[in-house]
Amino acid sequence: MNDWRYFAAFSVFMVSASATSAEGFIKGVYLQSEELCAQAKKESLQTVIEAGGLVLSMSGIESVEYNCEFVNITRATRSPAWAATALCQEPGHLFPDVLSILELSPTQLELSSVRDVDPEGGQTDNAGTYYLCDGVTMP
Repeated sequence: MNDWRYFAAFSVFMVSASATSAEGFIKGVYLQSEELCAQAKKESLQTVIEAGGLVLSMSGIESVEYNCEFVNITRATRSPAWAATALCQEPGHLFPDVLSILELSPTQLELSSVRDVDPEGGQTDNAGTYYLCDGVTMP
């Protein structure tokens, strides 16, 4: 009879834990090079996306016919880093990925992925260094 109260309390705990886990998480828009940031600022972020560039934001990773939505984020306690679980999609294919995100500097993030990517298979690789693009916002 009181099961719903335990469930409600647990749900509130999980929501508040998720909110604090994401504290300080990605703010702004990140691209894979400073040159791409300059291009996005000069032309548009949409131009960079249409050319196949990966865009990293607090909600996930976006590109043409590809996206990864962050569904769970946990902050590290000993370093400026997070572990993120993501659901990724490309045409006809949905798969999970687990990413570690390390803040190298206030304007640089390093992403590592557990996903094996065949460089010749045409798969998108989420791993790499991403740069904060000042003045660029998501479309």
